[in-house]
Amino acid sequence: MENNRMNETEKQAVYQQYIRTTHMLGRIFCILVLILLLGAPFMMGAVLGTAPNLGAAGKAFLSIGIVYLVSCIAEYIIYVPMLGAGGTYLAFITGNLINMKVPCAMTARDIVGAKSGTTENEIISTLSIATSSLVTILVLAVGVALLIPLQPLLQDPALQPAFDNVVPALFGAMAFKYFRGHLKIALPPLAAMSLLFVLLPGLISSASMMIIPGGALAIGLAWYYFRKEQGK
Repeated sequence: MENNRMNETEKQAVYQQYIRTTHMLGRIFCILVLILLLGAPFMMGAVLGTAPNLGAAGKAFLSIGIVYLVSCIAEYIIYVPMLGAGGTYLAFITGNLINMKVPCAMTARDIVGAKSGTTENEIISTLSIATSSLVTILVLAVGVALLIPLQPLLQDPALQPAFDNVVPALFGAMAFKYFRGHLKIALPPLAAMSLLFVLLPGLISSASMMIIPGGALAIGLAWYYFRKEQGK
């Protein structure tokens, strides 16, 4: 029994060290990526001997930043508990969270039966998102290499309807997996958002912002049914 306690203590110590190292490396690489993203236009300007109007660029950045600020905060709050520390840093640095990284992490978690907030979820999420990132890089590299030979096929008018429906098909498949197990929680937000978009089509362009009221409704329903099951 004493040996088991020591083993558990050692495991926790190793895990805490892993988390500290993950946060340290994650912050360093996030700062480096931010510098590279912001520095690229200035580097190109220096090489080409030109520069953008910084005042106009700043105003444009602020107008876009304000629109996405709420969405960014909401995504951070929603995704961090799902992905864990390592998965979050990898996902936010490499991008494509909604259509690639999050589905990959959720599928891997479901396969092994891990729960959010556990050590298992932390490791599985990190490994799955890392694998997804490597596969994405490989596929993009192959795609770029074959872009010119495949261009006539990709621009064929007969295939355009398929390309136009790739994202809806992806989200539909993802949604069905989770909706079928939680219909009481999933259907009201789905119906409310669908009705809202039908009545106010202009909101379709702000779909990312509508995650907040839709998510709030789903969370409220989940809390209600949880309290009901507890008899409170």
